[in-house]
Amino acid sequence: MDIFNKVAKKHNYDIAKEKGVYPYFHKLYSGQDIVVDMEGKRTIMLGSNNYLGLTSHPEVKKAAIEAIEKYGSGCSGSRFLNGTLDIHTKLENELADFLNKESVMTFSTGFQSNLGIISAIVGRNDYVICDKENHASIYDGCKLSYGKMLRYNHNDMEDLEKKLASVPKESGILIVTDGVFSMSGDIAKLPEIVALAKKYQARVMVDDAHGLGVLGKGGRGTASYYNLEDEVDIYMGTFSKSLASLGGYMAANSDVVEFVKHTSRPYIFSASMTPASVASANKALDILKAEPERVENLNNISAYMRKKLKEKHINIIESSTPIIPIYTYQDDKTFVACKLLLERGVYVNPVVSPATPVGQSLLRTSYTSTHTKELIDEAADKIAEVLDIVKDMKIDY
Repeated sequence: MDIFNKVAKKHNYDIAKEKGVYPYFHKLYSGQDIVVDMEGKRTIMLGSNNYLGLTSHPEVKKAAIEAIEKYGSGCSGSRFLNGTLDIHTKLENELADFLNKESVMTFSTGFQSNLGIISAIVGRNDYVICDKENHASIYDGCKLSYGKMLRYNHNDMEDLEKKLASVPKESGILIVTDGVFSMSGDIAKLPEIVALAKKYQARVMVDDAHGLGVLGKGGRGTASYYNLEDEVDIYMGTFSKSLASLGGYMAANSDVVEFVKHTSRPYIFSASMTPASVASANKALDILKAEPERVENLNNISAYMRKKLKEKHINIIESSTPIIPIYTYQDDKTFVACKLLLERGVYVNPVVSPATPVGQSLLRTSYTSTHTKELIDEAADKIAEVLDIVKDMKIDY
């Protein structure tokens, strides 16, 4: 049988293209900001993870340009060999200090960070226990490891304890959870997770991709939000969201970091972060430290939008983060809603099965510290208008 047989079949994305409601790969003609030029049209951006509004900050852009002028466009090798610049270690040291951890190591992408950390830490006869709504990169990191993966129901501590109790006494255990869950926007029950980890002699890793710059003292993340910075063994995070760049990191005790540095295949065999990425992340971190009010602004504008949507009787998933998912329930209506919103100058992210359970499709909206109330009012009105149109719409596919 030809392995390409699957390619020739008609897929859902083919049908969406035929119907003119394909919602992916829209072209931007501007940088990421609260208002962008998408497909040649002014568009309010409600689908970005640019939480602190730093991707367009002049100091961040200047730092990237200066790094290219000094170091060139790339490192031409892995961190393990010729790819370590002085600015790599500067960023790691400053981030470790900010997160109150002994050591930090950086990866070329956030996805690669989870691959590299989990596959190095979880060995043969070990167990990794995951929240069912964890990010795909966590699952792929588990697959790359030689350990056994168990999944517990989302934020269900009773189910987590059942899984912990089932692990053989002689096996090591790593509990991995998102800090802020990327689709629903809700926050992990970290105090209960930490308590169970102590009871069953497990270690705890938090993927704080959507927590850094969003939660905690000065934006230090989920562990800081719960005052559990000393109780979480490993933080993972990305630079592609609040820190306006590209790459990822692990923060932990120095012996853990050294072990992963010398055993992680995705780390050892990948080229290091580009100079521009390192410098822009470091400058964004400097701005976050100097302007913690950006975190407060972010949460205030998110709360404002949450209030506006509720006033319009729009069904959302409750959270206290800048991620506000709006129920559309059906995949086809989600695609139509995205198309109608984009025509009206608002971009949102479609979330359909299998990313959500069947019948629980969403418009995922996310907010930026620099959004204004005027833009939020405009977007909320257009969302309400479109949802009213698609509510009773009969769709023929």
